[in-house]
Amino acid sequence: MSINARARWIAAIAALPGQLEALVAPLGPEELTTPYLAGEWTVAQNVHHLVDSHATSYIRCKLILTEERPTLKPYDQDAWASLPDGRDAEVGVSLAILRGLHARWVRFWEALPESAWERSGYHPENGPMTLAHILRVYAAHGEAHLDQIRRTLAARSF
Repeated sequence: MSINARARWIAAIAALPGQLEALVAPLGPEELTTPYLAGEWTVAQNVHHLVDSHATSYIRCKLILTEERPTLKPYDQDAWASLPDGRDAEVGVSLAILRGLHARWVRFWEALPESAWERSGYHPENGPMTLAHILRVYAAHGEAHLDQIRRTLAARSF
């Protein structure tokens, strides 16, 4: 991965909290928790999932940097999204966590020495994952959930 590509992905990580907040700030509890699309998460579930997923990934990154090929524990994201804290209409706390988490994560990425980008951990479902790969995947992950929220909101009937 080139330095320019890494910079673009880091910028995407930095921008996500603000983009997400702008998208969901005008929504009320019903809009946040109504499953407008069959088989898709609600807007609130998407917001809370981004915190769960990105916090897990941030910890995985730190493990990869400080341990030799650590095993990266998977989790059941659908089960987590169905928990009460994953369905709650109060998204303010998750937005605040995401802002702080992404600020820390951006500092992590920006300070990463060139020699560390190919360090890896082993994910039982995904195989080896390098830090470079994780950066790309999670920048795209945020974009995918912004898109999912937009599609969900577009399905509302007014």
